Amino acid sequence: MSGRLIAVVGPSGVGKDSVMAGMARRDLRLVLVRRVITRPADVGGEAFEAVSEETFLTRRAAGDFALSWGAHGLHYGIPIGIEDDLRCGRDVLVNLSRSVLVRAKELFPRLDVLHLTAAPEILAARLAARGREDTADIAERLDRAAALLPEGISALRIDNSGALEQTVQAALDHFYPVRA
Repeated sequence: MSGRLIAVVGPSGVGKDSVMAGMARRDLRLVLVRRVITRPADVGGEAFEAVSEETFLTRRAAGDFALSWGAHGLHYGIPIGIEDDLRCGRDVLVNLSRSVLVRAKELFPRLDVLHLTAAPEILAARLAARGREDTADIAERLDRAAALLPEGISALRIDNSGALEQTVQAALDHFYPVRA
């Protein structure tokens, strides 16, 4: 495979989907992946394919996912079609869990990781604004926000506490440096 898998990771509320959408809008070399999630379609947030748990498990057993994992009582899957994009030399941008980075590195040798961070008070405000979690859920997510990346995984770390466009530009400058 000649394309890169660019995994975007970080705590809930850090703006992964906003940064990814901004990157894909600004650089047509990036293919933005839509995850398959066992979450109701009407909860808002990222663009994703909502499926039942039964459908998800059937699709996973059939080999429909390049990567899959469970978190927060949900199942997440990355469609196997990303392998076609990678074989064609396209860079694939995907929102991944830190828990599957080691597996992603095993499967995709050209893995790059963008690790987004933000100040705790900003994460708390963003989580509250999206309205999907109660106060206890927000506290739990904030406790996990400082989780480290797995051993052997290196990443570009960018603080997304400020302006979205600054984060997008910093990421693009890193992944697509201008050569003189």
